[in-house]
This record gives sequence, structure tokens and C-alpha cells, in this order.
Amino acid sequence: MGGRHRSGKGEGQIAAAIVKAARAHGVPLDLALALINQESRFNMNARSPVGAIGFTQLMPATARSLGVDANDPIENVWGGIKYLGIKLKAYGGNVMLALASYNAGSGNVEKYGGIPPFKETRTYIRNICNESKEC
Repeated sequence: MGGRHRSGKGEGQIAAAIVKAARAHGVPLDLALALINQESRFNMNARSPVGAIGFTQLMPATARSLGVDANDPIENVWGGIKYLGIKLKAYGGNVMLALASYNAGSGNVEKYGGIPPFKETRTYIRNICNESKEC
């Protein structure tokens, strides 16, 4: 996580927020770090073509539902990790299904009865699982 971010939040503040959010939401730290790396390469200024924002690439509507401001680096971290924690609980701790849902949406996980057959989602899961020892 190199440097400072446009928000003025330093690397140490972001790192501390990641650790605290992971603990608070029952997400293994290495999984949270791997997710952020995959989503944004630790770039708070990352924006997806569909409108996802920041470190954890939260969609604005998802951020609102979680009660966070996706444009604030600390809240983005908290919201994304909280969202992953919700997904982990929803799928009984199954990391691969939680990641599939985070990436492709719960509706697609339900529709396909597991990990959707989308190349992007399968690559996403593989990349995070290769980086994290949680899968």
C-alpha cells in the first residue's frame, strides 16, 4: 500500500482500518487483504466501468445499504470488509461462494447453484485464493 491517498488518509490509518474491520466482521485478515488487492491493488482512486468505488470496489447502492460513504477510504474499507463478512455468514463460511457472491452477486450464485460460470468470477476467486490461505 504505497504512499498517501488523495483523502489525506495515510497508509498506517488504512492498514489499521483493515485490521480492525477484519476483526470486527469475522473476516480473516489475509482474505481481506487479498480481496482489496484483487479489487483495487490498494488504490482508493480505482473506479470500475460499472461504478464500483475505492479499495473494496463498493457499488454506491451497496455502500448506502451498509451505511458507509464509499468515497471515504476508511469507510470504504469498513464497508467492503463488512460486506464480505455478511457474505461469509450467508454461505456458512464457504469462502469461494462468498467471493463469488461479492463479485457476481448473490442472485447469480443462487441461479447457478454455486460459483457462476463467468470467466471473470472464476479468475477473481482463483486470484484471491492463490493469495489467501483461506480457500
